[in-house]
Amino acid sequence: MSTDVRKGQAPATHTREEFGKRFRVRFFDPAFQPEQEAIARLEEIAWQAYDGGRKAPVTRKAGPGFEDPGYDLSVEWYEASRKLQEAQRRWSDAKTPSQVLVVCCSPRNDGTCPGEVSKTWRLAKIAQEELEAGGMQVDFLDLSLLTSDYDLHIHPCKGCVSTAMPLCHWPCSCYPNHATNQVNDWMNAIYEKWVSAHGVLLVTPTHWYQVTSPLKLMMDRLVCADGGNPDPTRTQGKDAAKAKEIELAGWDYPKHLAGRTYGVVVHGDVAGIEGTRRALCDWMDWMGLVDAGSQARLDRYVGYYEPYATSHQALDEDRDVQEETRNVARALTNAVGELRAGKLSAPGKNLQPPRPK
Repeated sequence: MSTDVRKGQAPATHTREEFGKRFRVRFFDPAFQPEQEAIARLEEIAWQAYDGGRKAPVTRKAGPGFEDPGYDLSVEWYEASRKLQEAQRRWSDAKTPSQVLVVCCSPRNDGTCPGEVSKTWRLAKIAQEELEAGGMQVDFLDLSLLTSDYDLHIHPCKGCVSTAMPLCHWPCSCYPNHATNQVNDWMNAIYEKWVSAHGVLLVTPTHWYQVTSPLKLMMDRLVCADGGNPDPTRTQGKDAAKAKEIELAGWDYPKHLAGRTYGVVVHGDVAGIEGTRRALCDWMDWMGLVDAGSQARLDRYVGYYEPYATSHQALDEDRDVQEETRNVARALTNAVGELRAGKLSAPGKNLQPPRPK
């Protein structure tokens, strides 16, 4: 079977002139004018990093525990991996408090263009209140910060797994890429939140029959949690041919988030809520998470075919959907308790799939 690496899609790198135009866009504000000489010096440094492909300019020897201890490993990746290992140890310790990650998946908040909070945030806060009443520690992840916080990103998945599963590292090693200024990536912190959680609750609106763009970015970057390679030295970083050989020799597809339990709240105003809810549940099932029961999988319309302008009032009046959201939180609380007591039923969890992918 061929392990040829196909080439020819990527365009040539930018010329020095085009790079300079890209770099200077961030200094459009006239307030930067007095610092043009300093900006020019920074531009030259950035050009040298781009032209030289300095993706990970600070490295360390991988050391013990890696297949190639002498490999020059990114310090940033090494620290992210160490934090995930520690988070997994805390998760496994029966003495630690039970923790639920609540993810508010709307891109809307009152600190950016809309100037108003989202209904998703309100529902997520209702769930948080109920979870805390049930004794859960809640870690609240608000993905709307991507639209309002300074230079915060979830950079898109580069699809390494589609070349070969071992090329997809856990945690993701595609970012930061200092050569291309793909920095301030939020995912290392988000990975730690997922690993630390005994339960996960996603609360999302429906955008164009689908999940929101911030949620989809996070979902795609979590691909490394489902079969990702925890040792980049095995593939010598991003050696595609070596990764193909490793996969064909037999890859075990480790499920780094398996065993956690989850709930989902999906809302919309016209269409798409059922498909969105099914897709989210299928995704988490695939990763080895265990649903918290039928009461923890909710899809509802709020202000069905009513004006957007009155949608918050519609949520105010819909006491049933508020109570159903509380029930999702209650079901998840129960499931976390069963999980930590070793009683959460997950039939077939020890079966080995004949075609893992």
